[in-house]
Amino acid sequence: MPYHRGGDASSQADKLSGIVEESDLYEGFAPHVETSGIKTLDFYNLPKPTGKEPALRSYTEIQQLLQQGKKRDVKNILRENSWPINSPIRSQLWPMLCGQHQTKEHMLDGFYWEMVHQVFGTTELSEKPIMLPAFVDATHCLPYHLTSTGRAVADRIVNVLGYDCPDITYSPVLYPITSILLHFMSEEEAYVCLAGLVGSKEKVFINQTKLQHEVTWKTVMQIAKKHTKSATSYFQRICPGLKLERVFMDWCWWILAGLPFQHLVRIMDCYFHEGIKVLYRVALVILNLFHKECQSNNEWSPDNIKNDIGNALIKFCKKIPVSPAKLLHAAFSIRGLSTQYISRIFIKTEMLLKSRSVLTSGSKQLIKSRSSDNLPTSQSQVNIQMMSHTLTIRELFTLWSWLPVRITMYQPVLLYTTEEHGCSLTTFYVRVEQHEPTLLMIKTCNNEVFGAYCSSRWFERNVKDDKGQRQAYFGTGETFLFSLYPERAKYPWVGIEGDKDLGHSSELFMAADSKMITIGGGEGQAIWMDENIRFGKTDSCKTFNNPPLCPSGDFEIRVLEVYGFVGI
Repeated sequence: MPYHRGGDASSQADKLSGIVEESDLYEGFAPHVETSGIKTLDFYNLPKPTGKEPALRSYTEIQQLLQQGKKRDVKNILRENSWPINSPIRSQLWPMLCGQHQTKEHMLDGFYWEMVHQVFGTTELSEKPIMLPAFVDATHCLPYHLTSTGRAVADRIVNVLGYDCPDITYSPVLYPITSILLHFMSEEEAYVCLAGLVGSKEKVFINQTKLQHEVTWKTVMQIAKKHTKSATSYFQRICPGLKLERVFMDWCWWILAGLPFQHLVRIMDCYFHEGIKVLYRVALVILNLFHKECQSNNEWSPDNIKNDIGNALIKFCKKIPVSPAKLLHAAFSIRGLSTQYISRIFIKTEMLLKSRSVLTSGSKQLIKSRSSDNLPTSQSQVNIQMMSHTLTIRELFTLWSWLPVRITMYQPVLLYTTEEHGCSLTTFYVRVEQHEPTLLMIKTCNNEVFGAYCSSRWFERNVKDDKGQRQAYFGTGETFLFSLYPERAKYPWVGIEGDKDLGHSSELFMAADSKMITIGGGEGQAIWMDENIRFGKTDSCKTFNNPPLCPSGDFEIRVLEVYGFVGI
């Protein structure tokens, strides 16, 4: 059962968040941690404190900022406050940061222990080894400083999470993250934190399929080619026969298996708030630092590393020559690495992999997850056939192959149809606007069938900018158009084709108000419908570089159907 700290944990965390005086040096760690191997003092030749440094912020201060919705202020505090590795603040700070991403309503007190009893038949910790779920990478079950009991607890948490989240098919970083959490909190708290990270909709924290894993490391590689160009060119030059893919496949282990625990804990302070982009930034700094050391330190000379750069990188990380504070400062000083830019690279990479049937024969073979087959399940077929007035089974298979792979794991549900709910834009918004993503299909009176995959909620038509003005267009580059009859074609966002700036007219994904709905813009609107959902028009547009989706351009709507996906 979980342990509980005595006294007021909040006041204790606040009191000790920034100082270590006469208290137990290991007071900040959980009981299942072997503290003797943890270095509590910085082992670099750093300037001695002058006494003028600003005081470290407390848990209560950060909690108040989060409650006020000041996430940017919290982000800056987490980046700048180097709490000692043994600070008790993390026992409350990390659960609070992870909790803000929680989407499951059933995560009530005692839920975890009910799940433990359901899976194992008891809440007592078994002395026998537990078989880990298939999604765990057995070669990277990193315990860090957990005791044997702590490792057994980590095994149990991962098993329960696998039972509760059957859609996780491949997640090698999940076990190390579990271990790190357990250094500062109880078993139940660690599980709740993981559930929040896994279930997050706004930000990505933990990849959960083989495809996501591959898309992520290829995204890091593409970003590195642009932002650490000298380093990647250097490694390619000294090892002409080396495929960079072999190096970047292990990018996350530079951080999780290589860096000293002090560095890792400070990175997690930021990661639990900002998401995986923090790890992207740290990986780029590691590459740059390693490149510099290769040019000045004989230990990392070309002759010594050319046969195994990947292993050399991890060895370098173990004795990285900068402090945690300097590492993070360098990571967050990288310019031009916005969330939007990363998302664009990620989506482009995912689409390329899908078009190449997930993998080419020359790279490491991935075992396909249930979702990477990208075919509708029998239940999905039944659901749509029973509900749809527009789709044949052949058209369903075609459309399903165009969806983002992660979406194909969910069951479709009919949110709105003019056949049942009438022809009213007001009703459309009431039934559809809170769902993300949605699949919109139109059948015209001439029997043409076309539509759009809409990546964002239609409710975003109401979102206002900093000046209080409603944004005209919203959505992301995952949005695409399609035609099913008489022509079959998919029209993705033009920005998928490259990283160059195509201008504002290429990012006009979705727009809506009380009078109309528009998808695609720039010298024309790909789909436009009136407030009565009766008449519409279609033109070519710059956002998707599509032809008109029906020959006449103008159309009368026979049926409009909008689908959502259960469980997203």
